[in-house]
Amino acid sequence: MRLVSPKRSLVLALLLALVLPILAACGGSAPATTQPTAAPAPATAAPEPTAAAAPTAAAAPTAAAEPTAAPAPASEPIGGVTTTNNLMVASVKACDAEYAGQKYAGLIKEIAAVDKNTVRFTMCAPDPAFPSKVAFSSFAIEPSEYLEKTGGAGDLLEKPIGTGPYMLDSWTKGDNLTFKRNDAYWGDKAKAGTLIFRWSTEAAQRLLELQSGTVDGIDNVAPDDFDKVKGDATLQLIERPALNVMYVGMNNTAEPFNNDKVRQAIAIGIDRDRIVKNFYPAGSEVAGFFTPCAIPNGCAGAEWPKFDAAAAKKLLADAGFPNGFETELAYRDVVRGYLPQPNQVAEDIQAQLKQNLNITVKINKMESTAFLDAASAGQLKGLFMLGWGADYPDQTNFLDYHFGAGANDSFGKKHDDLVKVLKDAASQATDDKRKPLYEEANKLIQTHVPMVPVAHGGSAVAFKADVKGAHTSPLGNEIFAQMDPGGRDTFVWMQNAEPGGLYCADETDGESLRACNMVLEGLLAYEKGGTKAVPSLATGCEANADLTVWTCKLREGVKFHDGSDFDANDVVMTYYVQWDAASPLHKGRTGSFDYFSALWGGFMNAKPAS
Repeated sequence: MRLVSPKRSLVLALLLALVLPILAACGGSAPATTQPTAAPAPATAAPEPTAAAAPTAAAAPTAAAEPTAAPAPASEPIGGVTTTNNLMVASVKACDAEYAGQKYAGLIKEIAAVDKNTVRFTMCAPDPAFPSKVAFSSFAIEPSEYLEKTGGAGDLLEKPIGTGPYMLDSWTKGDNLTFKRNDAYWGDKAKAGTLIFRWSTEAAQRLLELQSGTVDGIDNVAPDDFDKVKGDATLQLIERPALNVMYVGMNNTAEPFNNDKVRQAIAIGIDRDRIVKNFYPAGSEVAGFFTPCAIPNGCAGAEWPKFDAAAAKKLLADAGFPNGFETELAYRDVVRGYLPQPNQVAEDIQAQLKQNLNITVKINKMESTAFLDAASAGQLKGLFMLGWGADYPDQTNFLDYHFGAGANDSFGKKHDDLVKVLKDAASQATDDKRKPLYEEANKLIQTHVPMVPVAHGGSAVAFKADVKGAHTSPLGNEIFAQMDPGGRDTFVWMQNAEPGGLYCADETDGESLRACNMVLEGLLAYEKGGTKAVPSLATGCEANADLTVWTCKLREGVKFHDGSDFDANDVVMTYYVQWDAASPLHKGRTGSFDYFSALWGGFMNAKPAS
């Protein structure tokens, strides 16, 4: 195990964050808006969870003749990271601490390296979904030194360093990702020495490549091609369970979607049965709820109201739009299990809204990463077509991520009543106790209509017949290291699109997450082809009686791809840089860190939404 330093570089960065604002007040060059992070606590026999803070410098006077009122002093940080006896602790001062006039909404109170092989998570409320969350790709562990060295961006975005069975060899933009086997891997070595990811948005092109033998496996076979693959003795088709949803979203801060009746009219003005019948494969179904019924309490309460064009027209007229209006429908031309034919579905929704509600829709087909970034930031002001595939089998993954306290701005302003009931539901220890709360949540979703759930889409992957160990996953996280491509040393996989980036703490698209899974590992993982959380970098994570403290024992002797040793400080730092919005390492590709905010309830030291 490496000698864990006091993380001198991080400490210097934190001290600079305290000193530079003072220099700025004395005429230095540091901007007065620099946000301080927590200062390290003095050494004690045990880590101290609280963190000291320093005020920011006062704003410099303006050149105006009339004096202006001094701005209110910046809020002190409500938490940060400390290092004591070479062990790191990230924490907030209190679960109800206030920063910049708003209360901390997060679920995590403290993450502590108890010793080099033990990490303890202390929560603000019970969290029965904790194991499933820490198994997810966004919380895979990277070396703390690498996070510091890259400054939370730069090489970190395209050159991940993990502990997984494959190492990233090269990324040829626009063409392929190439991975090489990690021969020092702590577990079972990858069967193929080289793994290559390619991509194409066209399902027909992917199948042609598989039939011609240039690739070994493909994602999302077109619905019309299921029987073709089944009838080809050189191929194998594996159907994927429909743990997903496709929806039409609306931003309630943009006109006319800031009118409840407009959103309610669209909710019943789209014939969802027609869409599923015409554009989805076998195994698909019309979405009666946002969450698939296979998820516990996913379908609690009354179903989504049926299509009713006459009632929809009346609602739209009551809203002040008897003759409809003009808007756009944004989407990305990327095939998903929840959306197998995006162009055709977009055109059908366009036609339906014109026919049923006299709404004139302009189609806006966007590049995938730009579309996701714009949706997350709340920049899509018309309708948008998006979806979600399960990351783990729990309502928090569907409802909290999209509508909870830490959700992004896709749908505009959050609904306080819905946020509250979701927070209450997430803290209940059993599905029976959660059920009435999720019944209420589904009722509120139908009332507020942030989106219209359309379909739970069936999908499939296909492989060459000689690929041994071929499988798919309801979570879309196939384990290619365990597949033998007919004895060949190279396995080629073709997916729908190129990754947006490879720092998956700050990515949400499936192509990025799948690539990260080849290189990086979390404390836990999902079982092959299933949804159960199983040991990975931790041999296990055990909870106290009320599920508010989770202690994870780390696997010993694990090395990162750069040869450094894995320990508890790497875990604390990986989570901390996502958690603390004021950290100088909280950067990423966009700085959104949507998964952390949504699944753990929010950031510490977060500025109010503009």
